[in-house]
Amino acid sequence: MSLTDDQVAGELKKMTAFIKQEAQEKAREIQIKADEDFAIEKSKLVRTETVAIDTQFERKHKQAELSQQIARSNVTNKTRLKVLSVRQELLESIFEDARKNLGHIPNDKGKYSQVLEGLILEGAYALGEPKISIRARKVDFDLVQTATKSASTTYEKKTGQTIVITLDETAELPENGAGGVHIVSGSGRIDINNTLEERLQILEDEALPAVRNTLFGPSPNRKFYD
Repeated sequence: MSLTDDQVAGELKKMTAFIKQEAQEKAREIQIKADEDFAIEKSKLVRTETVAIDTQFERKHKQAELSQQIARSNVTNKTRLKVLSVRQELLESIFEDARKNLGHIPNDKGKYSQVLEGLILEGAYALGEPKISIRARKVDFDLVQTATKSASTTYEKKTGQTIVITLDETAELPENGAGGVHIVSGSGRIDINNTLEERLQILEDEALPAVRNTLFGPSPNRKFYD
């Protein structure tokens, strides 16, 4: 039995409606899937960019911290060097003033005579010989003669040994020196420099750490002390 034209048209209409509905549902599915994929990709992109931004921020933050540390370190080092420089200048000025005042020591004959005796005795003890000679400035000859006698007496009392101390007037010390003596062994091979300039230099070398500690306090970086 064949369909009439109206029936055929009706069936075609139904089929068209069905196909259209299927197409619409398929389109919705595709749109939903596309939206989901877009959301996923968008989320990935956001996460990636967030990580990149965080990483860049962290890197720049560390660079900034490092720059600050370097800057602080540079300032600290410059300050420390400046402080050390000022301290060194102060210490040098102290001993420079002492050098300038050395020439005034012989002016007090009583004290200077005691100083000479002490310098001679120190050399005598160091040499430990029965005969030694003394060299001095010509201007100090009289005081040295007196000092050698006192030194001989003291030496013999302290050691129980006799000693002959003579003034060598043929080898004068420079008149422009501050004073003091040279103590020479009997053989002439050993010459102990006990001039005032040399004693001050020794004092500076040996006492500098103690003077620095007295003026500025102990160094926090120093672990060992003499």
